[in-house]
Amino acid sequence: MSASIRLALLLLVLPAPLAAQGFLDRFSYEGTRLSGIGFDFGAIASDRLTSEPTGALRVDYGFIAPNVRLLFSVGYFKAAFAAEEIAQFETRLRGVVQDPTNDFTIDVGTISLVDVAASLDLQYMFDPDGDVIPYLGVGLGVHVRDADGQAIQGTFVEDALGTIAAGVTLSAGLEIPLARWLRLTTDLRGELTSELRTLTARGGFMFRFPRRAGP
Repeated sequence: MSASIRLALLLLVLPAPLAAQGFLDRFSYEGTRLSGIGFDFGAIASDRLTSEPTGALRVDYGFIAPNVRLLFSVGYFKAAFAAEEIAQFETRLRGVVQDPTNDFTIDVGTISLVDVAASLDLQYMFDPDGDVIPYLGVGLGVHVRDADGQAIQGTFVEDALGTIAAGVTLSAGLEIPLARWLRLTTDLRGELTSELRTLTARGGFMFRFPRRAGP
């Protein structure tokens, strides 16, 4: 291989790791600090559960990169499995019942699910010092779930529904400063886990802490 070809290949390959290194250099924990605490309330909808109220505690931990903030949150909701899910469960039970007279009935009643989720988001703030601050985010979450219902109480079905699951979240929202220490927040979140797909709409307030004086 001639020296000119080797040089050309080197020039093509070299910028990729340098660009990646330059991108990673933008991330640093030096700018992170406790910046605010917020409370959100709204509603959650799912492909398998009834729509129910939900709430969350959010902690803003400052910027980990230019315009990219670190946000921790803990959310809670309790919902019942949708009528379609219960009907499908009852149909499966009917399939294993042997009754020559076919005069039996199956009514499993209500089966509910409690979900407590902790998540870590990276949110890109388009204008952190603006009058209206839009953002887009991506995150990872851990869900601790517990099921309840008279028909499944004490059975392996209850144990199977009580799980710890990981989730991936996409979020979009707005923050509107009302004062130096207070922001109105709106947040729309879609989340995917192995058992559920959910969409959450919430609004609330974020209480801001004063910035530390720089050098």
